[in-house]
Amino acid sequence: MAAFQYQAMDADGRTVSGILEADSARAARGQLRERGLFPLDIAATGSRRSGVGAAHRLRASELSLLTRQWGALLAAGLTVEQALSALGEQSEKEATRQVLAAVRSEILAGYSLRAALDRYATSFPMIYRASVAAGEKSGELAQVMNQLADYMERSDELRRKTVQALIYPAIVAIVAVLVVTGLLTYVVPQVVAVFQSGKQALPLLTRIMIALSGFLRGWGWLLLLAIGGGIAGLRYSLREDAVRRRWDAWLLELPLLGRHLRTLDTTRFASTLAILVGSGVPLLSALDAGRQVVVRLPLRDAIATASERVREGMSLSRALSATRRFPPLLAHMIGSGEATGQLDQMLDRAARLQQGELETRTALLTSLLEPLLLLVMGGMVLLIVLAVMQPIIAINTLLK
Repeated sequence: MAAFQYQAMDADGRTVSGILEADSARAARGQLRERGLFPLDIAATGSRRSGVGAAHRLRASELSLLTRQWGALLAAGLTVEQALSALGEQSEKEATRQVLAAVRSEILAGYSLRAALDRYATSFPMIYRASVAAGEKSGELAQVMNQLADYMERSDELRRKTVQALIYPAIVAIVAVLVVTGLLTYVVPQVVAVFQSGKQALPLLTRIMIALSGFLRGWGWLLLLAIGGGIAGLRYSLREDAVRRRWDAWLLELPLLGRHLRTLDTTRFASTLAILVGSGVPLLSALDAGRQVVVRLPLRDAIATASERVREGMSLSRALSATRRFPPLLAHMIGSGEATGQLDQMLDRAARLQQGELETRTALLTSLLEPLLLLVMGGMVLLIVLAVMQPIIAINTLLK
């Protein structure tokens, strides 16, 4: 049997869509007619024409929950095909049901689960497919699914904590920009216009604010275009590996941000290696998959160099230490794992330690960033108030 995606019309003239299983497209049309539906379009979900998988990307939280349920069903004794059918039936999203039905259709056609997932790489990342392949080979697919779910839950939790920590500083920064812009473009011109008609010389700070206000009112739109064009140009130029490599190297050298980014990529790398090595994936293949989840190109290059040295016979701990790109803690724990034969456990422990350090540093940075933004905003407002008050104070002094 194969899975077919259909669109049909019911007796009331409404269009309905969904997925059904049949031996052929003709049999699928027959099933629809038996249900009292008039088929409009039928396409095998495994066909490129249907566009399933390429057009839908499963969110991290959605894929994590799906994997946890998948592992539970496999541990209960269901086959991969039966588990996919059950997951598709209980899924609330039509696009997710289509992806699962398409994967099931590939398995029914005789492909392995890894081969079926490879056709929908948009929905299932590289580490996911590599771990599934190792689970299929070792016969421990249910355990691998549970490990994958743990990994994705930790990654999603770290991402959510980081986003939540940055929300308040981002709101403060936006409000600060809006307040200062409003003061300069609306309040300052109206107040200072009173003093410009007089003969007295205005203080230096007031003249600076008047000039800045005039620039924003006359050329503010050009400034916004320049900022937008600069951001667009930077994003376009970062498509080139050479430019992106220099940009990433500069970011990694920054005092606070560089260490934060390095720790974030180290956490991803160690977590990926832990789950792949624990699933029985060969070390060189695990290193290649781990390199793909790392964001910063200099760190990717370091992993590629370490992989070549491992291929030549060097231990992983020495190979990573020689690159001088990763924290010494990671290399020491990998060395301990290699010596004791518990590399996957030590990698998982290193990943958890790095994640804890990352969460602590994120909380520290945001706790420092919030008062800093408030001080900057207060300082800007204070300068504007002083620029307005200085002429008033000067006039009062002259009247006395």
